[in-house]
Amino acid sequence: MSSPAEFYRSLPPISKAYGTICVVATAAFQLGLYDPRTIALLYGPVFSQFQVWRLITNFFFLGKFSVNFGIRLLMIARYGVQLEKGPFERRTADFLWMMIFGALTLLVLSTIPLFWSPFLGVSLVFMLVYVWSREYPNANINLYGLVQLKAFYFPWAMLALDVIFGSPIWPDLLGIIAGHLYHFLTVLHPLAGGKNILKTPRWVHKIVARWRIGAPPLTSRSQPAAAAAAAPGTGVAFRGRSYRLND
Repeated sequence: MSSPAEFYRSLPPISKAYGTICVVATAAFQLGLYDPRTIALLYGPVFSQFQVWRLITNFFFLGKFSVNFGIRLLMIARYGVQLEKGPFERRTADFLWMMIFGALTLLVLSTIPLFWSPFLGVSLVFMLVYVWSREYPNANINLYGLVQLKAFYFPWAMLALDVIFGSPIWPDLLGIIAGHLYHFLTVLHPLAGGKNILKTPRWVHKIVARWRIGAPPLTSRSQPAAAAAAAPGTGVAFRGRSYRLND
């Protein structure tokens, strides 16, 4: 890309929207435009004062501008974008549903006092990392220039670093749980002969179609060509899985 603006315009819609909102939320916080406690996940105000926006806004705050914030943003820009441009290409509704399902899973898990966190954005980002590691298990990852490993082990290596450096492990662990649940229901269970019980709802498809988000889905005529392009030998594992046809 010849300029940052062109790079930004080239990003797929869901990853671009999520990353942009996270940057805007942090910038507004740094400027003192709001108190983070007004968007935090506090179940008391949600049920007693009907402040339902907390169930959504908590996912958009990744903390103040810092190295950790930059790392999380780069995770969205790399792993989220690779997912949306790769396995989820022309499947914007499916990608959006994956994000919604991950958010709902994290909200349920956070009702457990041990897992509760006022902001679940970091966990949602790590869910993207986990799903990416399962879509590209054989990709090589250079971890901070120290060690090279397969992408399949990348989430666990990041979790181990949290333990070593004394960082909270629950945000990343929650992301792993949510990501594995999605991967199990949409990939492992159907491959074992079960039904895909997590098909993208029609209302998500309608939202994407209504607002013309992303590229249009493949037609029945174009699916064979897409399947041939995704045949084994492309370097990406698990191509052609049954859950990709649930549109």
